[in-house]
Amino acid sequence: MEFLAFERQVPSELLAITELLDNYGSQLGRPHADTPKRSRHDNMKETRFGATDGQWRAAFAFDPERKTILLVAGDKSGGSQKLFHEQLKAKADLRYSMHMENLKAAKKGM
Repeated sequence: MEFLAFERQVPSELLAITELLDNYGSQLGRPHADTPKRSRHDNMKETRFGATDGQWRAAFAFDPERKTILLVAGDKSGGSQKLFHEQLKAKADLRYSMHMENLKAAKKGM
């Protein structure tokens, strides 16, 4: 749902990043991807891109099935950098934890 609310340029940039991730996987490094500090998940990554005159960040992770899970994206322009990153990580950590629980539940149901 959030994806649909973004201005047109943002989803285009996110799709370009997912193509990079599809091609390079966990080998994609700086400047395209970096590891955020103090995430609850060791495999959490963050990517940066410019869109709509903003400084965008998107959190993603690779799950045990080696699928890229895009978790959250936001424009960090115009506000507290620290607060932005704390909120981005908190939402990404929560969503990834939920994803992992869903994977476990699906495996039990097999």
